[in-house]
Amino acid sequence: MEGDCLSCMKYLMFIFNFFIFLGGSFLLGVGVWVLLDPMGFREIVAANPLLFTGVYVILAMGAMLFLLGFLGCCGAIRENKCLLLFFFMLILFIFLAELAAAILAFLFRGHLTREYFSRELKRHYQGHNSSDVFTSTWNAIMTTFDCCGVSGPDDFEESLFRLLSPTKLVPEACCRRSSYLGDVGVKQCVSGGVAFRHNKGCYSAVVDHLETYVYTAGALAIVVLTIELFAMVFAMCLFRGIQ
Repeated sequence: MEGDCLSCMKYLMFIFNFFIFLGGSFLLGVGVWVLLDPMGFREIVAANPLLFTGVYVILAMGAMLFLLGFLGCCGAIRENKCLLLFFFMLILFIFLAELAAAILAFLFRGHLTREYFSRELKRHYQGHNSSDVFTSTWNAIMTTFDCCGVSGPDDFEESLFRLLSPTKLVPEACCRRSSYLGDVGVKQCVSGGVAFRHNKGCYSAVVDHLETYVYTAGALAIVVLTIELFAMVFAMCLFRGIQ
């Protein structure tokens, strides 16, 4: 009976580690996909130190999960106590790090407010043709999400952009794509023509877009933590059961 239980735990641990292996592969793929610059995401990420660090954290976590899944599978099938102990210690570290990251994200979520982004936009945004990373990032956001400013076109009043371009009320990135069919539409847009520009703020546009994925991301995070917890339990049970 004890041998059958040990064999069952061995194969269950192999299954759990196989899912960890797949999860690590997925995180590695996402990190590489962002760094390869799809849809200008690399410019968006590079402009924000937090996002830039987050991409490399995802890559590091993906590589570690990839390695852990591989070690866990090998340790379970070969019944190697050293691999199992090494696996347990590393996955415990990852588990605690993920919990700490979730707590920090919850505590500091209030700093990324609409007012914060509006203040930064007024101070640093330069215009449509600027090579500045911050400006390029906002141009990419406004073009991708069909929005203008943080709360709306009024965010560009009393801003650096208006000082650099006093004849324009909004940058060309705020203009509707159809207006690019002619110079008249662009001129109407940048001079304040409501019909030729996007009037929705980017803060609401991005939040509305992310809300469609927040529950999926939350459910995925819970599943990953549960898999890691069960993997640790089976690793210790198998470690103690191996003669």
